[in-house]
Amino acid sequence: MPLLMNSHLECGCQLGIWKITEDYDALLSRVKLTREELDTLEKLTHKYRRIEWLSVRVLLSEITNSELSIYYNGNRKPFIKGGSHFISISHSRDLTSVLLSAEKKVGIDLEYVTQRILKIRDRFINSKDVITSDQDLVKYHLHLHWCAKEALYKICDKQDINFKDDITIEEFQPKDKGTINGWVQNKSRNERFELNYFSIGNYSVVWTCK
Repeated sequence: MPLLMNSHLECGCQLGIWKITEDYDALLSRVKLTREELDTLEKLTHKYRRIEWLSVRVLLSEITNSELSIYYNGNRKPFIKGGSHFISISHSRDLTSVLLSAEKKVGIDLEYVTQRILKIRDRFINSKDVITSDQDLVKYHLHLHWCAKEALYKICDKQDINFKDDITIEEFQPKDKGTINGWVQNKSRNERFELNYFSIGNYSVVWTCK
């Protein structure tokens, strides 16, 4: 079944994960889109980007049992039309995730774990971030750092934040699931966040709310 997760979390958030198994037409048939949303969909030129876009709407409809419309501000941050919920979205390979809250700001990121993370670690790991020396866990640990920083970047509205230098994850030993702490520090903020993480198949997922 494509719906892999629909969890009502203790913090009051709702987390959904969808496995994309349908083609474009099957996904389109499962959602009711406004004229504005259809115009946005038609402007997406890459077929798989359209499938990703639709999978988010199908997932949102499935977990809320309602027809909520997603729009984006100038920083490409998603929001629910009418302001009924805060929302964060992430997708990688065949999975799509949504984190919702009626009261709290939210951030989520999921990533498929690959060797490529080893080549780009210098783009997001700063001198304060500590990565395990266990070679069997390095890839997973790096992906958790990446996802954590993405989640914090999103919850902070993607504004005036240097992804590498302004976001630091406190030292932790990676497990299948757990809680970690991260800091966003720049000229406009000095704020600590608690984040939750877990693995699902070959994917790492990190989410936070505040």
